[in-house]
Amino acid sequence: MLSFFDDAVGAAYQFVFALAHLLGPMPLGLATAAAIVLFTISVRLLLAPLSYYAIRGQASQARLAPQVQALRQRHAGQPDRLQRELTALYQREGTGMFAGCLPALLQLPFFSVMYGVFRSGTIGGHPNALLSHDLLAAPLGSHWLSGPGPVSAQGAVFLGLFVLLGVAGWLAARLTRKSAAPSSSVPSGGAMGWLMRVLPLTTVVIAAVMPLAAGLYLLTTTTWAAAERAIIARRIPVAPGPERRDVRAQSRSA
Repeated sequence: MLSFFDDAVGAAYQFVFALAHLLGPMPLGLATAAAIVLFTISVRLLLAPLSYYAIRGQASQARLAPQVQALRQRHAGQPDRLQRELTALYQREGTGMFAGCLPALLQLPFFSVMYGVFRSGTIGGHPNALLSHDLLAAPLGSHWLSGPGPVSAQGAVFLGLFVLLGVAGWLAARLTRKSAAPSSSVPSGGAMGWLMRVLPLTTVVIAAVMPLAAGLYLLTTTTWAAAERAIIARRIPVAPGPERRDVRAQSRSA
């Protein structure tokens, strides 16, 4: 299994290296950075169908959350009856309790491979040549606190990355919270709300301890995720209001 992962990382590395070679004439050492961005976008395009089904599954869970909650309250002391009612509900809606989980999990190996390409110092027993290239004044293999440090031209590049990554992470978290956890079914002050507020900062912290190339990958994939969710969410209904009110009324009468 580990050998297969190493082979996948090696193949991805060769592809990015070829892209960087094709983009060689770009000024200011932007060819390798552009290759990282293009490679990340290419893989995200390949995974777009899985992302769609994952987001659709999350939207289905959000849409059915009020009905599920009403059933749990109505049959709190009848676990067998509750399970039958939940199964019937999901069958009527053409979804399942874990809808969206499998498409999301299937994407993880691809993300791991991409992340491995941009953070590994050696690939296939040889130095990662991608990390020896520069983005403006900073080597792609450099870390925020290494070399000249944060108060330098290299530090300014990292600072710009952190700002953009924070904005992209905030947008992605906000869209996720709106589509997967509507305010009427998940309190904004609960664990999910806290996690969504902390997530953008966590992404920035990860970029701060990783090579610049990995941070650039994180920025690209996070921005893509935010844009992708915004586009898909427009096509998928998340939480119909009247249905929620009806379900609450039924639960109170029961």
